[in-house]
Amino acid sequence: MSDLVVTDLSAGYGDAKVLHGISLTVGAGEICAILGPNGAGKTTLLRALSGMVRARGGIRLGDAELAGRPPDTLARLGVAHVPEGRGTFVPLTVEENLRLGAYTRRDSRAVAADLDRVYAYFPVLKTRLKQAAGSLSGGEQQMLAIGRALMLRPKLLLLDEPSLGLAPLVTRELFRIVQAVNAEERTTVVVVEQNAHLALGIAQQAHVLETGRIVLSGTAAQIQADEQVAQSYLGYRV
Repeated sequence: MSDLVVTDLSAGYGDAKVLHGISLTVGAGEICAILGPNGAGKTTLLRALSGMVRARGGIRLGDAELAGRPPDTLARLGVAHVPEGRGTFVPLTVEENLRLGAYTRRDSRAVAADLDRVYAYFPVLKTRLKQAAGSLSGGEQQMLAIGRALMLRPKLLLLDEPSLGLAPLVTRELFRIVQAVNAEERTTVVVVEQNAHLALGIAQQAHVLETGRIVLSGTAAQIQADEQVAQSYLGYRV
């Protein structure tokens, strides 16, 4: 297991700078929630961690320096990113999508075992193996996207708005499964989520972003219990 250490990270798009000096540490095997209003830079942070946008500063996962490396290299180093909006390959079948998640691997027996592991987390996917991903429900597509990421055997799992557009019951089940993956696989998870209550319910720590800067950090319990924080940044009352 490996700590994620981010130091003085800045990132953006062209001349537009979005992140300004982000520093945080996520302990190996922990879940970290990234919260804040729309436009705060949460998605850009995940994209910087997975190499999808250019960034300055330090990003280390254990002994590996991630900053400046392309996404395919980071995938081989164990970084899996589930972007907002699922990101499944809709013309391909469920099984083909899952096998694509293991494209960096050559251990065919272990890949087969991990397919069974994904089916154990998401039994509905096993009943849809030959079905096109685009024909699945929104919840099933999100399960597929997370399952495909797990096929990488990631050290670091990045989840961007996993509850977006899903019914509350499906959302709660997804978060239960993410918590189970974290507990059983000891996978480090960074989750960006508008449903702050759910995210804080499974996380050990949290950071609140505003205009590309961290304005508050603490344990999930501390942030969830602070009424002023809840009203100012998280959109609910304790």
